Amino acid sequence: MDDPNAGHRADRTAEAAAEVSVGVLLAADSPRTGPVDESHAQALAHSGRTLPPLLVHRPTMRIIDGTHRLRAAVLRGRDTVAVTYFDGSAEDAFVLSVEANISHGLPLTQAERTAAALRILRSHPDWSDRGIAQRTGLAAKTVAALRRREAPEQEPPGRVGRDGRVRPADPARGREAAARLLAGRPTASLRQIAREAGIAPSTVRDVRRRIGEGEDPVPAGQRRSGNTPGPVTARGRGQPLPALVTGLCKDPLLRLSEAGRLLLRMLDLQVSALRQRERIVAAVPPYRAETAAAAAAQCARDWQELSEELGRRASAQAQA
Repeated sequence: MDDPNAGHRADRTAEAAAEVSVGVLLAADSPRTGPVDESHAQALAHSGRTLPPLLVHRPTMRIIDGTHRLRAAVLRGRDTVAVTYFDGSAEDAFVLSVEANISHGLPLTQAERTAAALRILRSHPDWSDRGIAQRTGLAAKTVAALRRREAPEQEPPGRVGRDGRVRPADPARGREAAARLLAGRPTASLRQIAREAGIAPSTVRDVRRRIGEGEDPVPAGQRRSGNTPGPVTARGRGQPLPALVTGLCKDPLLRLSEAGRLLLRMLDLQVSALRQRERIVAAVPPYRAETAAAAAAQCARDWQELSEELGRRASAQAQA
């Protein structure tokens, strides 16, 4: 049962109800922690109406839904009872039991619903908070808090939502992956990037827009702890090198690509070197001064070429 919204109606209507002996049925793996409510079973037995079939897990013959109806049948002196079968896993059978007890019959207590949600989180960690909340009658925020409390060592990369679609468990990670892919393949389509990053094309479009506007690809509300960059410094000539480098270091796209991080390290080293220029000059032996000067001049030419190439790219982008 990969879809957290897939009900068990199809499983129950796939075949007609069968009459089975009450002696072959086993106690339910139920979310209820208390014993059978005898007064409720008595009320069902004396109601005089035909009770719906029990839902039974065929591999184990455990009752999924209908413990009180079984007791009512026994009180009526019945040796057999009508059942429909579910053939899925025991974990999915428990989920169906929770869903059935939420939708009808005696209501589950808050503690029983919470315990059921915890169990489903362990057996179906890839289900969304809203999907589990819908199954257990809890609020999605409550399920999210229970998930954080469980804190699994390795969380699934995606979660199945109520609409059956898989979404990344960590939205920030998906956006960061999209930013890296956009940096390496700026001409790739939104769908290509979305497929590889595991997010929706609309999210990739938003990541691209945020990067283009100099913003972090991850909105503030989705950032993980320790990932809270400050605002990006505005572009502009005439600023001192330390200020320019500080602004570049805050750019999320540069930080997310290997080549971008290399550029930031090179610039940061340049800032450090300028602050210690006198010490560096004094440290060079006289017989190496000419060679060091030639190396510095070559570095200056290389930086100038890089500056001109970046300038041409900035001009082309501005014209576009």
